[in-house]
Amino acid sequence: QILKHATQYFSRSTPNLAMVIPAMDHIDTTFTNGILNTHVLDPAIRAALKLAKRTLNRYYSLTDASETYRVAMVLHPQNKLQYFRNAGWETEWVTTA
Repeated sequence: QILKHATQYFSRSTPNLAMVIPAMDHIDTTFTNGILNTHVLDPAIRAALKLAKRTLNRYYSLTDASETYRVAMVLHPQNKLQYFRNAGWETEWVTTA
């Protein structure tokens, strides 16, 4: 469901680059919660979530190679550097952004 919502959101006429990292963070949190939810989800579903999380993290790490994402986040009036601080990024990473 979370991936469907992300696809629909970014398929709108006005998606922007500054929303990519927050969306990836939200998806990552959802996957993590699913993996940790041992009482509700079947082990096969949790294993699939682990693979999906690994793939998501591979793409997330690619955003480090591009300054464009960080610049878009810093210039976005709603995010600025506060988003990185709220997300628990290390001070060195926030300074680099």
